[in-house]
Amino acid sequence: MTKEDGSLDSENVLVVEREGELVWFKLNRSKVANCLNRPLLKALIDACNEVKNDRSVRVVAIIGAGKKAFCAGADLAERKGMTQAETLDYLALIQKTMRTIETLPQPVIAAINGSAYGGGTELALACDLRVMVEEAQLRLTEVKLGIIPGAGGTQRLPRLIGKSKAKEMILTGAPINAFEGQQIGLIHKVVTEKNSPDEVYDSILMDAVREWVKEIATGAPLSLAAAKEAIDSGYDRDLEAGLALETKAYLQLLNTKDRLEGLAAFAEKRKPVYLGE
Repeated sequence: MTKEDGSLDSENVLVVEREGELVWFKLNRSKVANCLNRPLLKALIDACNEVKNDRSVRVVAIIGAGKKAFCAGADLAERKGMTQAETLDYLALIQKTMRTIETLPQPVIAAINGSAYGGGTELALACDLRVMVEEAQLRLTEVKLGIIPGAGGTQRLPRLIGKSKAKEMILTGAPINAFEGQQIGLIHKVVTEKNSPDEVYDSILMDAVREWVKEIATGAPLSLAAAKEAIDSGYDRDLEAGLALETKAYLQLLNTKDRLEGLAAFAEKRKPVYLGE
């Protein structure tokens, strides 16, 4: 639901704010390390559904409240009281949430403001790009709890960093820091500056995201969505099948107004004004 000030209201567990071409999904459970209870998961799905068809939204970014945690994964206090059937429902819900985030047409940036454990790491994996503060850690802890990653970790992580390194992370449950994550291609940027201790959301990290958004938003919205879809859909296919997907996506852009605007702007030596049409 959109509020009068232009932000979106998904109750207190999630703060959704519009900032020009960027929409923030702000996890707002700092007292419990922003862990993913059912209301927060449902709020994330609702927020995705709110923005997915809005072509004026060029980028979505997810950040956690507080200094210590981006997201600590599943809410174990909630999980403790669940029946087996409720646990299965929760598993389906968290998987749906990650897939909904992953398949947004807009690029999604994980702004990892603090440590991400279990489902918190899996939330970051569902995003397209990841920027992380220096002192944070990523860790898939599930094998230490008698389970395995169940929100996509066993599938997305090997696709991002390779099977061997993913096995090391998952089977040992060992944490990796921001610079280690950058070395293996999991983290794109590391923020080393420290923000003010009284800030609810890390302003320096958010500024790093904003700079990225400026660059991404110069692209045409339909082109960004098509490029993302072509990469994601073609990655696990053979080259010929992937190239066919790429060609199909390319051809769909040929008669768009944005493509014509791009050509005109280039000829006239000006910045294009893309409308997502």
